[in-house]
Amino acid sequence: MLEIDKLNRLTASHGPLQRGHGMVTGVISLGLAILCFLGVIAFHFPQYLTTPQLRQSYDVSVIRQVMLVALVIAGSLSLFNIIRGRSRWLAFASFVLVAATLAWGGHKVPVNDFADNTPYIGLDWFILDLLGSTLIFVFIEKLFALRREQPVFRAEWQTDFHHFIVNHMVVGFVLLATNLLVHKFFGWAANDGIRGWVANLNFWVALFLIVLVADLVQYWTHRGYHEVPLLWRLHAVHHSVKSMDWLAGSRQHILELLITRTLVLAPIYVLGFSKEVIDAYIVVVGFQAVFNHANVSVRLGPLRYLIVTPNFHHWHHSQDDEAIDKNYAAHFAFIDYLFGTAVKSDRKWPQQYGVVGDYVPNGFFKQLRFPFVWKG
Repeated sequence: MLEIDKLNRLTASHGPLQRGHGMVTGVISLGLAILCFLGVIAFHFPQYLTTPQLRQSYDVSVIRQVMLVALVIAGSLSLFNIIRGRSRWLAFASFVLVAATLAWGGHKVPVNDFADNTPYIGLDWFILDLLGSTLIFVFIEKLFALRREQPVFRAEWQTDFHHFIVNHMVVGFVLLATNLLVHKFFGWAANDGIRGWVANLNFWVALFLIVLVADLVQYWTHRGYHEVPLLWRLHAVHHSVKSMDWLAGSRQHILELLITRTLVLAPIYVLGFSKEVIDAYIVVVGFQAVFNHANVSVRLGPLRYLIVTPNFHHWHHSQDDEAIDKNYAAHFAFIDYLFGTAVKSDRKWPQQYGVVGDYVPNGFFKQLRFPFVWKG
């Protein structure tokens, strides 16, 4: 029970991890062990725990090799810390999860034919995105940190991680809901002639066009969230984050997620972009959504007037007077310059993030209720 209490205190805490006592390697080991354990569960119940659209895109044999490597790293680090007597309670928790994963089949669990039309949650999407995001963006943040004093486990990281979990797990519901809404409200606008012309465009031309169209919709939708009080109730949740890093962008109310994705998906569906172009767009939007919130000192020189950078989007999240209701674009910064909503400041970076007045409560469930109970 003492070990469980220590784990609970660890997950409820924030701040830099103590070095030289096995905490850093212990957290890495435990994180990998948890993902491997979730992975083996997904292997056993793929019809309920994996995303149909995603499992068509990845090679299961590659996933098995990734799991094997993660198991070896997690097991080795936990054994090393146990032998050296470094944070044994943390190392032991990791070792138990690795052992349980191996006992349940590990990376060798056979996957037979299964039904493809069952209700599901996106556990595979959560695992792959969390692993990829931490490997890529934590490394980038350490290499090009804007605020070097900001730890990986900064204040309120738990709230954003809860948003990350929920928004990934309900990916099936979001896809189903947005597709239904798009077809119901915008299906009438689809024209075979236009769709055929767009589908036959050069790949790079089509990719530029899809990002531009999506960002124009995103710009006015985003601006509406700021200028329409009813919509701000939802969007204030996203703006309540006080520390910018790769996880900060995950703080988003589920209703805002549905509304925004439906409106952005509508022109993409109506214009009829090819699957290859849509897949590339998803990669672009996925990277920028995380990277532009990251704790990285990236401005890109003159290019920052053309494309959205972390510097550009950090200003959007600032409480500084010159930044209020500015920098709405998600991909192309020139859209804000075109419509006169780009930040103008003599300073390179903003000073403080969050909602002016700090009236949004911390905690996932409190933020889920916030738009419906706020009396502001």
